[in-house]
Amino acid sequence: MKMADNYRVWQAPAKLNLFLHITGQRDDGYHNLQTVFQFLDFGDALQFIPRDDGVIKRETVVRGVAEDEDLIVCAASLLQQEVASPLGVNIRIDKRLPMGGGLGGGSSDAATTLVALNQIWDCGLSRDQLAELGLTLGADLPVFIHGHAAWAQGVGEQLNSINPVEPWFVVLNPAINVSTEAIFSHRSLNRSCAPITIRDFQENSAALENVCELVVRDLYPQVDEALHDLSQFGIARMTGTGACVFAAFATAKLANDVFRVLETKWSGFVAKGCNISPLYKPA
Repeated sequence: MKMADNYRVWQAPAKLNLFLHITGQRDDGYHNLQTVFQFLDFGDALQFIPRDDGVIKRETVVRGVAEDEDLIVCAASLLQQEVASPLGVNIRIDKRLPMGGGLGGGSSDAATTLVALNQIWDCGLSRDQLAELGLTLGADLPVFIHGHAAWAQGVGEQLNSINPVEPWFVVLNPAINVSTEAIFSHRSLNRSCAPITIRDFQENSAALENVCELVVRDLYPQVDEALHDLSQFGIARMTGTGACVFAAFATAKLANDVFRVLETKWSGFVAKGCNISPLYKPA
């Protein structure tokens, strides 16, 4: 156990899906995807205070999430069981990412929990082992654990590291919770996109779309309105199954100028795209 880690603040960054295609549905009901994940220099922050009695406790109240159902508690318990650790932990979280926003907040929190406690508890697992463990909690945990922008396939767990441009993003939050299950089960969702390659993305990323967007815009007028407003300034897309939407800009000034116009109506933020996760950058 490293005492300096007791006081460290661990980052749990947001992610964006720069595009999202569904290429088919598997026999188990899950969908085969193609997407690109890129991190943002904005997210939640966690602190872990180890204890020697084996108790895992979330000290911070998170509205709408019971402690025993929180992915950070589930992740800590999973790692504790995996390595038979006698140690416990108190977990504090500064929650800034919205739930149901498509920014991966819950998964990122859980991934950061696995990475941090692996170090604090001296578990000795590799990133690949942590990613395999994290996959049992959610399909997008592996990308947060590996910590590099990635081309993703399968259910999102088959990863190839890539280095897309790192622009500045305006992210708008329509302040609604979109049900991922409802979107993926919707009858009008396009599940038959032709597979593409990494090179296709690199050469023509502006033409690629998020196939969930049409369904979400139809079911949630707030998302449709946010996309309409943001599209006045750039190419606006939805991340994941929503509800958050984003547009890329070449400079911080351009992004901040746009956000100043929109923040009178929408909550949101400006953030830099990151190919290396802030989780692994020095504090």
